[in-house]
Amino acid sequence: MLLLSNMPLLQTKNLVKKFGGVAAVDHLNLAFEAGKITALVGPNGSGKTTLINTVTGLLPVDGGALVVSDSVELRKIRASEIATYGITRTFQSVRLIEQVSVLDNILLVLTERNVWGALFERHGKLHLDAAEDILKKVGLFEKRHENAEKLSYGQRKLLEIARAVSMQAKIYFFDEPFAGLFSEMRKTISHVLMDLKNTGAAVILVEHDMAIIRELADTVYVLDSGKVIAEGTPEKVLAEHAVIEAYLGK
Repeated sequence: MLLLSNMPLLQTKNLVKKFGGVAAVDHLNLAFEAGKITALVGPNGSGKTTLINTVTGLLPVDGGALVVSDSVELRKIRASEIATYGITRTFQSVRLIEQVSVLDNILLVLTERNVWGALFERHGKLHLDAAEDILKKVGLFEKRHENAEKLSYGQRKLLEIARAVSMQAKIYFFDEPFAGLFSEMRKTISHVLMDLKNTGAAVILVEHDMAIIRELADTVYVLDSGKVIAEGTPEKVLAEHAVIEAYLGK
């Protein structure tokens, strides 16, 4: 997958999500470009996760639309259909298939079948090789035959990221993938995100660690109360008074 950078793979068009009378996502117009890592930052409650949940179909859209690859406009999104549009994601709370092996968690994605069909399929060499390569990238190859439920917290996060990479999507949403991890695991995830960027994917990262944002992000959107209060490069955005005020209240 080699795509032209600077081409928006996904745009929000006056996107709205309300809870009662409060707009948690308030007429947002964002563009996520091919070959770039875009960071979503802001204080707790600013709308970052609500935005991702709305874009990926976990919450219904209350207004506006998504534009995929500059051509498909969606006003309703179902979580079961996002893969059709080349979109995948991870979660703050890791979601794995606990009772099967680490390897099978990847093979279930690679075979693109239902769970039971994938579990009992005789996997071909291409599937196995691809799954093992992905597990090597995230440092879980030695754990491939263990059930997912036996992994540590950090290993579980790595496996969820490996599952997302296995989707071979165009647009990746990572919701706080670095939270609670040791240094070596954080380095592994950084390499994975950069590899995805270099293939031409649009990588969207929700993160609180400003050192990671400065290291990885090409573009930053700062949200507060569901609105964009700053956007641009990390250097530009993180120096703005509105951003400091949103985070520190001064």
